[in-house]
Amino acid sequence: MAFEVQRINPLDLQPRKAVGISLPFSAKAVFNSTYTTKDALKANIVNYFLTEKGERFLNPNLGAGLRALIFDQMTEDKIEEIKYVVSQGIADWFPNVVVNDIQVGSNPDTNTTTIYLSYSVAQTNIQDELVINFEQ
Repeated sequence: MAFEVQRINPLDLQPRKAVGISLPFSAKAVFNSTYTTKDALKANIVNYFLTEKGERFLNPNLGAGLRALIFDQMTEDKIEEIKYVVSQGIADWFPNVVVNDIQVGSNPDTNTTTIYLSYSVAQTNIQDELVINFEQ
C-alpha cells in the first residue's frame, strides 16, 4: 500500500514571519501581511483573477481576463468558457494547485456574477475555497 507524503512549507513553522500580502490593501501601512502559505496562496489566486491581461506592468500575460467574459449574457456556453478560463489559469500560473470544483452563478437583476472555486495543493494538507463576486 502506497501512501502520499504530506509536506509542510518551512515558512509555516515560523509564525511571526510574513509570507506575503493579502487583499484588499486596507491596513494602516496599506498592506496586511499573510503568515501562512495557505493564506498567501489564496491572496495570490484572488489577485490573479482580479487582474486583467495587460494590466500588470512588465508582466502583460498575468491575469485571467474574466471581466471581458462575465458581463456578457450568461449562457451555458459562457459559463463553460468561464470555467475553462479559471481552470486553465490555475493550471498555468499555480501548477501545484488542484481544482476540486468550479461553480459560476449569475444574477442578471443585479448584474453580478459569482465564481466559486474549491482547490487543494498537491502533496500538502492545504485545502481551501474562495468566492469572488463581480459586480457591475
